[in-house]
Amino acid sequence: MLSPAEAPDVVVVGSAARDIASDDARGWRLGGGVAFGGLTLARLGLRTGVVVGVDPPGAIADELQLLRNAGGDVRIAHLERSPVFDNVETPTGRVQTCLEPGQPIPPAALPDEFRPARTWLLAPVADELPDAWAAVPPPDALVALGWQGVLRDLPSGGLTRRRKARPSPLVARADIIGVSRHDVDPDTRLEDLWRLMKPGATLLVTEGILGGWRFVVSADGPLERRRFPAISAGREVDPTGAGDVFLAAYLAARVGSALDGSLRHGSDLRLAAAAASLAVEEPGLRGVPELAAVARRLRASLAPVAHRGA
Repeated sequence: MLSPAEAPDVVVVGSAARDIASDDARGWRLGGGVAFGGLTLARLGLRTGVVVGVDPPGAIADELQLLRNAGGDVRIAHLERSPVFDNVETPTGRVQTCLEPGQPIPPAALPDEFRPARTWLLAPVADELPDAWAAVPPPDALVALGWQGVLRDLPSGGLTRRRKARPSPLVARADIIGVSRHDVDPDTRLEDLWRLMKPGATLLVTEGILGGWRFVVSADGPLERRRFPAISAGREVDPTGAGDVFLAAYLAARVGSALDGSLRHGSDLRLAAAAASLAVEEPGLRGVPELAAVARRLRASLAPVAHRGA
């Protein structure tokens, strides 16, 4: 744990979800953007503070010890109820039932020693971060947002429904926003998304095995449009959390974590794609890669390029 006078490099905030899992003795496993993102950032070398909202069963989950073992400074925001989902993967996509939408996390849950952090990842999974969180990071801090966590309606006991993107203080504050195209309302165009963002912000839109897009936006439209390819996984066991890992790894590359020289040969997008490709190869947080594994995957993805240039 960090000393009281020592702010982390990056702070991650959000509720951990309990996802129903028949292959786990508890009947569930812990997930959510705060868990996947926090573990990714810690394993990629950043001093990571994690404010995680959890219900009583989640507060004693083994997965939180993974975060601590990776060096994460984990602070629990104790909630009576936190999100519980039942995810079913089908040939046409995920069908998600919300068994419990959870409760908001108040900004007062943030410890004072985390407040000066220069980088933030706001990682809601069930729209649990009130608008007031937009004013919590210092004005000149770099703020990333996992948008998918606010793009769904969560009726208790019913199927999750996509929600149209709309203006919000969190979106207006974010410098980097990540979202899966599959989590966006099908009637929403990409320009509808970037028009809600502040000029100069970066929008990352992932599309699974198709890769995705990076847009740097301005008041008049994108200053940059870049298509990026995915990096192939060895196998796909569980896609849960891959987008969260992608966003966190991209953020790590942007702020210059303790990445070794081999990783520096790849772009921030390729590094993020390498990390995400590893995340799907194991169930839940077990798939979040160590630094060495990301380095190996990135080198393997770059090897054909180097060979052609020889």
